[in-house]
Amino acid sequence: MGEQAVTGVGGAPAPEGTPDTTGGAAAAAPGGATEPGPTSAGMTADGTPAAPADVSGAGMSADATPSAPAAAPPAPGTPERTSDITAGPGGVMTDEVGVVTGDLTLRTEYADGQVTLRVQYKDADEWYAVTGGRVPLADPAALDAVHTVAVALLNRPEG
Repeated sequence: MGEQAVTGVGGAPAPEGTPDTTGGAAAAAPGGATEPGPTSAGMTADGTPAAPADVSGAGMSADATPSAPAAAPPAPGTPERTSDITAGPGGVMTDEVGVVTGDLTLRTEYADGQVTLRVQYKDADEWYAVTGGRVPLADPAALDAVHTVAVALLNRPEG
């Protein structure tokens, strides 16, 4: 690329700025300092990437704490909701047995400030923890909303 003229206000030459080697805008401002530039696509003009945002607990992601055994029934008095669902073409991924498909029962249970999703083949005895289906839940009153969202995401009777 060739050199480009650096202009100031009104098209007048800007003697304090010189083109950079990439043919872009002025490489230095008065005093030799680099001027902060606009951001684009998550990068600042000076090449420093933006700091990542912490969004812990924003979704149904797996926690570092191990899940309860698949066959463990909820403790007496534990709030829970159940619904029959039909898994879509990709099924539902579980921690214990991998993907399960077909007619299932989804159980959303709340205990110790955590909500856990489990599935079982309809009318079977074994329950399996849904992979990524454990998340903190501060208010047990929100269990109905979490269960409704989980059913909406996992129930795909039409494929």
